[in-house]
Amino acid sequence: MNITIIGGGAWGTTLAQVLADNNNQVLIRDINLDFVQRINRNHVHPSFDVSIPSSIKATTDLVEALDFAQVIVLCVPTKVIRSVLNQINTSTKEPKIFINVSKGIEPETGDLVSDIINETIAKDKLKAYVVLSGPSHAEELIFRKFTTLVSASLDLEAATMVQNLFANDYLRVYTSQDVRGVETGGAIKNAIAIVSGIASGLGLGENARAALICRGMREIVKIILSMGGTKETAYGLSGLGDLIVTASSYNSRNFVAGLKIGQGQTADEAINTSTQTVEGIRTIMAAHQIGLKYHLELPIIEASYLLVTGKITLKESQNLLLSRKLKEE
Repeated sequence: MNITIIGGGAWGTTLAQVLADNNNQVLIRDINLDFVQRINRNHVHPSFDVSIPSSIKATTDLVEALDFAQVIVLCVPTKVIRSVLNQINTSTKEPKIFINVSKGIEPETGDLVSDIINETIAKDKLKAYVVLSGPSHAEELIFRKFTTLVSASLDLEAATMVQNLFANDYLRVYTSQDVRGVETGGAIKNAIAIVSGIASGLGLGENARAALICRGMREIVKIILSMGGTKETAYGLSGLGDLIVTASSYNSRNFVAGLKIGQGQTADEAINTSTQTVEGIRTIMAAHQIGLKYHLELPIIEASYLLVTGKITLKESQNLLLSRKLKEE
């Protein structure tokens, strides 16, 4: 099958290798000409300098990429996904199956990617929408280390198609119809990963980090339920599973960004010194707005929001959490 991937960064090119391993023809579209040339000329992953199958091709031309396939994998930062989808809607001539692998929520609107898809892609150009998410570091999957993901769609046939498209002897894919739960869990865990990194940067120890991850999971559940997802999804691969891998690893760009903040950098400095997209800061902003909208008690999200927006200091953020009234768990 011909498949187009929009976004050839760390995750996009890694997924291209998975699809190529499964005997698909893959074309990556990226605006970074150096990425495109490294893929086409050198057959190497642009982020990790690892050899990739020579069958994977790349282009900067959006129309060429859209004409190549009916299956489109979206792998761009959520900060630009609305503008990219508007371009796709203008440029495409036929209905497409969209597979979203980006993890984020639009802070200004609280929209999930599925919401943005419905707002930007004309109904006659949208064949199906699937979100593919779960605990997965590109740094491991590029070496074909065992990984699990969830393929979620309101259209179970489309979810199953994507499951079969990506699954192989090192990548196991489950299906779900809880699109909103899978999308929300994949996004909000990035916010808690930032907090986990901050705790490590402050040198608070494993006890404190475990507490923040555990209590942060309760806030993830609240947000998933408020956004229309289920508790089962919250405690599944795209919720708890993704939180474990993202909040506990130096392969996690969000954990490392939090680590830098805990060591004294501002949120902007932590983002700007990362070589990969850090979604967690924007997700903290979005989670804060969701909490206000649904009247949710989210003490960890609120403390991190005040911290990354410069309203309180690192010490004040600790005091804010530790001075809360004692209560039952």
